[in-house]
Amino acid sequence: MDMRSRGQYLKVLKERYLKAKKKKEKGKILDEYCKNTGQNRKYVIRMIQPRVNLEPKPRRKRKAIYDGEVIAALIKAWEIFDFPCGQRLAPLLKQEVDRLRKLGELSCPDEVALKLKKISPASVDIKLRREKEILHLKRNRHPRTQPLLSKKIPVKLIDEWDKEEVGNCQLDFVAHLGSSTFGDFINSLSLTDIASSWWEGEAQMGRSQRFTFQSLKNVKKRLPFLLKEIHPDNDSGIVNNLIYSYCKAEGIQFSRSRPNKKNDNAYVEQKNWTHVRKIFGYLRYDTEKELEIINDLYHNELRLYKNFFQPAMKLEEKIRIGSKIKRKYDTPKTPYQRLVESNQIDEQTRRRLTNLYCSLNPAELKRRIDVKLKRLQQVYQHKNQTQKVEPLKKLTPRSVTNYIIQPESIRLPT
Repeated sequence: MDMRSRGQYLKVLKERYLKAKKKKEKGKILDEYCKNTGQNRKYVIRMIQPRVNLEPKPRRKRKAIYDGEVIAALIKAWEIFDFPCGQRLAPLLKQEVDRLRKLGELSCPDEVALKLKKISPASVDIKLRREKEILHLKRNRHPRTQPLLSKKIPVKLIDEWDKEEVGNCQLDFVAHLGSSTFGDFINSLSLTDIASSWWEGEAQMGRSQRFTFQSLKNVKKRLPFLLKEIHPDNDSGIVNNLIYSYCKAEGIQFSRSRPNKKNDNAYVEQKNWTHVRKIFGYLRYDTEKELEIINDLYHNELRLYKNFFQPAMKLEEKIRIGSKIKRKYDTPKTPYQRLVESNQIDEQTRRRLTNLYCSLNPAELKRRIDVKLKRLQQVYQHKNQTQKVEPLKKLTPRSVTNYIIQPESIRLPT
């Protein structure tokens, strides 16, 4: 029976159905139609009864817990802490909301502050999705190692590290060379502790052994814990007799990664991006004035901001399920929190770090960082006599000598 025949059949039964007074009689009519056509009984009832609304009932919308006032305060806190993801920002809000309100950096009522403390990481990412859309948020190296010295320095893989012992550090160079490898340019020596994620940086002109030795000593003085081991890659700027002799005299263990295996130095490579490249970009810095500004940030605001107010996540478990890998991370904590909770520093150092933390204002630190970065950009513009600066645009390194030795093009006489 086609659709047209079923419609005609239903039209005939509809008159009988509406005239029927007893419920049993109406039921027999429905049974007859459903048996002959195979249609659903409830559907037939809706088709026969004229007053039945066939449109589905609209779903009741849940009342929004995090309204516009909460989102505005969330965006302000997100900007203060340098735009972290929801997993890192949510635990930070529980600790820092009252502090920001007390410092006058975050203005919101108690009800909004309570919601900010309870918001989940997933809700943070959802509420900040539109703001992220508005903001639009490999270099192959073949290091030359010294064969005799390399035999003395053991190779250490990432799985061999004691990830709970404070003082085991990885270090690496970040070159601010722009698009040219010619001449001297500034290099940042980046050092991070594996257990606490504590980070320190020091800028130097070039990569000579003497400058690297001095940079390492400056970084060691600022560390709030005892330096037990350093682990660079095979860069000759770090793997040399001067640094090796210094570590041996100071009782510092020295290990290195495998050649051309960047993942052996994964902890510091991650910090090279978040703590150096995202701050200074890929521009070429090669003057003393630029060196002074970069080191001013490394010695003061940048190290305090990153170590006291930037949480880091650590991988606890990694399970393969079919073709996918499921990763489980611990609760995000700042390097300062991990260091204080480790019980591997003395009471005097812990008290000094706590007093320093209580005296800091993250919003003020962020403003000072932005001011100094703007001054660095002005110095760069004045040096290159340009108005357009794109620090985060990655440039392909090339040698200036290629242009110097290139012969002039030969033209036919006119």
